[in-house]
Amino acid sequence: MPNLPLFLAASVAITAAPGPDNLQVLARGISQGRAAGLVAAFGFAAGLIFHTTLAAFGIAALLRSSPLAFEIVKIAGGLYLIWVGVKALTSRGLASAHERAPVPLLTVFRQSIVGNMMNPKVTLFFVVFLPQFVNPGGTQRVAVQMIELGLVFMLQALAIFSAFGLFAGALGAWLKRRPRAGVWLDRLAGATFIALGLRVALRD
Repeated sequence: MPNLPLFLAASVAITAAPGPDNLQVLARGISQGRAAGLVAAFGFAAGLIFHTTLAAFGIAALLRSSPLAFEIVKIAGGLYLIWVGVKALTSRGLASAHERAPVPLLTVFRQSIVGNMMNPKVTLFFVVFLPQFVNPGGTQRVAVQMIELGLVFMLQALAIFSAFGLFAGALGAWLKRRPRAGVWLDRLAGATFIALGLRVALRD
């Protein structure tokens, strides 16, 4: 795969651009702290294994060729994000976080994986993006090359998402010391999740 450096550069640019996954890592880190931001980063990165597998073995072609299947998965993913956002909006706010149990990190990890897996646009992106860097005449099979490219993408995404999570945790700690700002923190995170859910579900 002679284009691996170009693939890595393109992957970094795509991952760093504002999108549902990295914005959710920021929202999670701000609302619950650095550890939750990092766990969310690991969850979203782990979810890429699912999309890589689908792309490598051609299952994603079913989503692309079946508008009904695509719409069902797209709407399900959007509704899931909206549900997470509604739960955040109905919480008591960050200022009273010491009075309620935080979301367990295992739940954060699971929600992040599911949120990534339920976004069919990521699957379709992998179907279009990965084959551009595959060498059909190479010694490795195309599926193996695509899996390797998917792993490279996952590792760089993990690094970038983790940086976002660390930054969000620091920002969250700063806001927690300011009660008036902290009262609206969960509301902001909830609105972000709902907006992203609507964007995934309704955008053409």
